[in-house]
Amino acid sequence: MSDADTPREVNLLPDAMHHAVKPGTALLRLVTTHTREGNLDGAWWPRSRDIGAELPALITALTEHLGPIVRVGLDSSAWEELPTRLIIDDRIVHIDSFPVGDDTILITRGDQDLFSLLVVPPHATPDAARAAMARSVRFDNITPAKQILIDTGTGRARPIAEEGPRTGQERRGTA
Repeated sequence: MSDADTPREVNLLPDAMHHAVKPGTALLRLVTTHTREGNLDGAWWPRSRDIGAELPALITALTEHLGPIVRVGLDSSAWEELPTRLIIDDRIVHIDSFPVGDDTILITRGDQDLFSLLVVPPHATPDAARAAMARSVRFDNITPAKQILIDTGTGRARPIAEEGPRTGQERRGTA
């Protein structure tokens, strides 16, 4: 049977943790099973706290594998400025924000299909980010997002106002 004849799982994201990261690529890991039993469905490592710069790559990556994303829920204390909507790939994505401090982003596909992703802080080291992202996709993970960040040493070390965008030199490597 050739690769072309092999049925492909739908609605699952590939686990490409060790692929080289290109500029503008969303650093993302998602659970690759249908069961989605843990607290989190994956993790995202943005390069900065600028949602207008970071969200398009994430939404594009998710849309490619999951279908259209209609709404995003964010922690308002974790981002510099939050619009109420963005146009990404000619689609309107609504943005809800709440001062919850839970270190997650909620992604809505369709009417009620919700994905919860850990948000790894931009200043995290590559090793700490990898550890947090790997832990977030474990099928048996019941640990809250904030505790994963504490346990892996990626917790918010300084206020958002002090965090600057990371440059390509600082973020080379893999996630």
